[in-house]
Amino acid sequence: MSETPTNTLQYRLDGREDAPVLVIGPSLGTTLHMWDRQIPELTRQWRVVRFDLPGHGGAPARPFMSVAELGDRLLATLDDLGVQRFGYAGCSIGGAVGLDLALRAPHRVASLALVAASPRFGSADEFRQRGVIVRTNGLEPIARTAPEQWFTPGFAAAQPAIVEWAVQMVRTTDPGCYIGACEALAVFDVREALGRIGVPALVLVGSEDQVTGPAEARTLVAGIADARLAVVPGASHLAPVEQPAAVTELLTHHFAGVVHDTQSALPAPPMPPVSAPVVPVAEIATGTEPEPAGAVRPDPYDTGLKLRREILGDAHVDQVLQDGFGADLQSLVTRYAWGEVWSRDGLDRRTRSCVTLAALITGGHLDALADHTRAALRNGLTPDEIAEVVLQTSVYCGLPAAESALRVVGRVIKEETTPPGVG
Repeated sequence: MSETPTNTLQYRLDGREDAPVLVIGPSLGTTLHMWDRQIPELTRQWRVVRFDLPGHGGAPARPFMSVAELGDRLLATLDDLGVQRFGYAGCSIGGAVGLDLALRAPHRVASLALVAASPRFGSADEFRQRGVIVRTNGLEPIARTAPEQWFTPGFAAAQPAIVEWAVQMVRTTDPGCYIGACEALAVFDVREALGRIGVPALVLVGSEDQVTGPAEARTLVAGIADARLAVVPGASHLAPVEQPAAVTELLTHHFAGVVHDTQSALPAPPMPPVSAPVVPVAEIATGTEPEPAGAVRPDPYDTGLKLRREILGDAHVDQVLQDGFGADLQSLVTRYAWGEVWSRDGLDRRTRSCVTLAALITGGHLDALADHTRAALRNGLTPDEIAEVVLQTSVYCGLPAAESALRVVGRVIKEETTPPGVG
């Protein structure tokens, strides 16, 4: 394994030093060893660079909050290796990294293979809910359900050693890095940008994948100009593990036609012309500059709506916005509470959640308290910390109000932190 500076990733090299480079990315909760069965054949032609996600496989626990940040760390790793142009194959979140690189660094990606990938992974609510469950219960609930998410039932029954290996991979993952990856996937959405991907792409999916299945694969093929679809029979989400020979053959055939120099990248796309003269960077001022006379402040609605969805969830926001009778009030709430106040930098989201919970308890606003208890969990507060807020508030707002609040808070926490399938 490699040494890993803060801006790079843990990686492993296999194959001849003079061979063209193929970079391979893992799925969330796995390690680079998910590709072990492909390595003997792939290294006949390529120098293979596999990497671990932060906090996975013993890699340093340095959480990332976006797929682009993960892509930047991968590019920094390849820069250190002297690799400028490469083929890329990635599974699930590893596929998301491939999509990101093909869009932001197309001069470096020679060809692309997207395994069990999607331009949009589920919904933001789903991934933030998963983060709440991990923050509250650790990774054990995720580890226990990993086999049924990753493998077909027949394979799981016939290969108990592989099932146990999968469970242990998740158990040994750093929870903070797993939560960070969930946050990254919650905001990942390149559906509108697929038409800009100009490299040849293989979109590979297991026929039984219930996580990112054939429907998501067809969306990728429809959006990418030079893409072809390969459906692997008898495979679920981790097709490279479940059907290694079929996946290896598809990857070998796809990348065989790509000859690339690993030492030099194609020229970077030219930057758009600058229409105005470049102004030197000003010195930092000691105060805030007043707005010019007649300046129009930007409408905070879009900022507020984005933040409101991130914190309260798409399902909640969609529900309240459907009420045509209250449309004006909801517009005011979005602009004023979310666009003007929640968006300020003076307090972090955890602190704002604490203040909000205390205020709602004091006012006896129990319906809003339920919504903001969910928001507080999303913002990183633990159930114990929320209980402390209720206790602290009881001293200043009265025990009856705190007792009523505690019943609401307890119900919501149970709903939000109980893993799926647990009564």
